[in-house]
Amino acid sequence: MNPTILTLLLLSLGLGTTITMTSSHWLLAWAGLEMNTLAIIPIISKQHHPRATEAATKYFLTQATASALILLSSSMNAWKTGQWDISQLSTPEATIMLTLALAMKLGLAPMHFWVPEVLQGSTMTTALIISTWQKLAPTSLLLLTINSLNPTTLLFLGLLSTLLGGWLGLNQTQTRKIMAFSSIAHMGWLFAALTINPNIALITLTIYLLLTLTMFFMFISTTSKTLLDLGTTPTLAPTLLTSSMLTLMSLGGVPPLTGFTPKWLILMKLAPTLPLTSCLLALSTLPSLFFYLRMTQMTTLTLPPKTILMEHKWRFKTHILTTTPTIILSTLLLPITPLIMNLN
Repeated sequence: MNPTILTLLLLSLGLGTTITMTSSHWLLAWAGLEMNTLAIIPIISKQHHPRATEAATKYFLTQATASALILLSSSMNAWKTGQWDISQLSTPEATIMLTLALAMKLGLAPMHFWVPEVLQGSTMTTALIISTWQKLAPTSLLLLTINSLNPTTLLFLGLLSTLLGGWLGLNQTQTRKIMAFSSIAHMGWLFAALTINPNIALITLTIYLLLTLTMFFMFISTTSKTLLDLGTTPTLAPTLLTSSMLTLMSLGGVPPLTGFTPKWLILMKLAPTLPLTSCLLALSTLPSLFFYLRMTQMTTLTLPPKTILMEHKWRFKTHILTTTPTIILSTLLLPITPLIMNLN
């Protein structure tokens, strides 16, 4: 792609998210979401491959449907209350419709089917953008309307997403699909956090973005597209071996790593009032932890059938990215959890 066009698309991507995050009018927020969607479509389909075209089409249809539902819910609210302000959402029908639309944009179950297909049809860098940056605008709308949202709907969608995100990722061998189901499960934890405290929801989102960024940097560095590719990591990048293992464990929420922080905070606040829901949320992490452990085992404890002594993979050149700050933050933030929680 022409660098000028790519720069324009990336600027439009950033501008669309910024407009949505800073707007107080529903039409401006909708315009920012549409700008975001239209900017990412050429980036997804730039490979000129049928799989990339399919991914771009699926992404466009789901995002356009979700944006239309957001516009419909805001119009219904304005029709009944006369208010276009985002914080003045009070109609129950409009509230539930907005929740479902934002859940579709974030890829929560049962509107999650587009996420693995779109990430698998995109490049690693594009999948990184979809998994991280594209989550910011819908989450900002959730935080702006948090006082109006129905907690039962949020908890149901969150619990269903954590369960399906773990179970559906068990049979996957493609790293991008595994990260897609990881995204579905983590967005479920985000919805559960929204019913408790906006600060905990922000911590959950920040830690998810940090862990996902670190893992995609490692996949891009070693060009690991399948689980079998992870077996060549020791010979290609020995320094990434231990850090990738710790980051995978952190994604699974194993203490004393950073990924345990949001799960600990959510369960600690949720358990006294909803013990059964808390137990189901805790149990839903076990399937996710299984496929993270399998990726760790493929990375650290398994050698490929033939030991690779060359510097680069066949036809692929390894680019070692500077991931040290993200690795440190994705593994060692748990001790400062009280400090994070006290920041308002």
